[in-house]
Amino acid sequence: MKKIQLSNGLRVVMEQIPTSRSVSFGIWVKTGSRNESLEINGITHFIEHMMFKGTERFDARAIAEEFDAIGGNVNAFTSKEYTCYYAKVLDEHFPIAVDVLSDMFFNSKLDAGELAKEKNVILEEIAMYEDTPDDLVHDLMSLSVYGDHPLAYPILGTKERLESMDSQALKSYMDTHYTIENTVIALAGNINDEVIELLERHFGGFTNHGTAEPLAVPAFLDGVQFRKKKTEQNHICLSFPGCSIGDELQYAMVLLNNAIGGGMSSRLFQEIREKRGLAYSVYSYHSSHADNGMFTIYAGTAPKQTKEVLQLTTEMLHDVATNGMTEEELRKGKEQLKGSLILGLESTSSRMNRLGKNELMLGHHFSLDEIIKRIEQVSMKDVDAVLDRMFGTPYALAMVGTSDKALNALRRNEFVALRSNQ
Repeated sequence: MKKIQLSNGLRVVMEQIPTSRSVSFGIWVKTGSRNESLEINGITHFIEHMMFKGTERFDARAIAEEFDAIGGNVNAFTSKEYTCYYAKVLDEHFPIAVDVLSDMFFNSKLDAGELAKEKNVILEEIAMYEDTPDDLVHDLMSLSVYGDHPLAYPILGTKERLESMDSQALKSYMDTHYTIENTVIALAGNINDEVIELLERHFGGFTNHGTAEPLAVPAFLDGVQFRKKKTEQNHICLSFPGCSIGDELQYAMVLLNNAIGGGMSSRLFQEIREKRGLAYSVYSYHSSHADNGMFTIYAGTAPKQTKEVLQLTTEMLHDVATNGMTEEELRKGKEQLKGSLILGLESTSSRMNRLGKNELMLGHHFSLDEIIKRIEQVSMKDVDAVLDRMFGTPYALAMVGTSDKALNALRRNEFVALRSNQ
């Protein structure tokens, strides 16, 4: 891995993979829905869409044709804390990708006519999301945990907020947040030092500097959100405090997640799906942000089975709170984590993503050997520290479904006393 700065101070992180014939290239910007106010919620995602709607040199169709003509992929995504514009192309076509993506980044017209059309596209995206209860419940979960903090805002925004946005609002937001300090260029694949000159030519004229506003650290709220909806299944989430990006306990948290619901051999999957057939989809995951995180369990099941699924889930959590992980779960989890990490680095896309996110959110990088060493060093003491954090407060709940009767029967502070007595 090599890290440089262009003449204007813009950070570039890159990894040369001579055996690859592709290059993955990303422009990472440290702004997401967390950086929005309630009045402009959804603007970061809106800007991401508008970047593909045309510049003076390329209209929207021409952007698509440029990448189709070389067999490349171009796309973007917006998260709570960052936005990424990326492309993957054959190494010989890398200059084309840089040319088009940089033009989109600096010279998108944000045309009023295209703006109106794209608003409707995003409104359809929001409607689709609302019609997908197993997606919607995770937004409700964020609301349960973060309340009125910006981390609870939906990335897509709302119909009311979108309708009030115009080109000037988007430009103003970009002037504030699309700065050199907030931006990182990441690339991985069959590249050499000549790419620095190419990047300097296309990004060296970037002059927008700025100072990042301090972020308000959210409290973990033990809220409950229920959305009554006519569905075939009840969709349920339980959330607990987790680890922030870069937290010393993050690998212990990942290993605990693997044991609880992070894979096909996990406790949740084996007990609820394989043994009893009560759910098709049941899993857990961990979300890390700059200064906090949350651990979430999800299950989708028929209304008549909801009480049993929740009972089995809380019984499993009771056992974890009381007895922790087993030595075998810890050992297997380490091997699983190392395997998924190494296999995930076989593509240039995953390597580029890792470089960009680490530089943007952490400002430093660990080698593969360093990461494996940190995984190996996770002890039962570390797992217990994570459990103390998770069960130090009542858990939060969210549900989309026909009735919240099963939720109301839960004792959400039952694990707090168990850990305090350890």
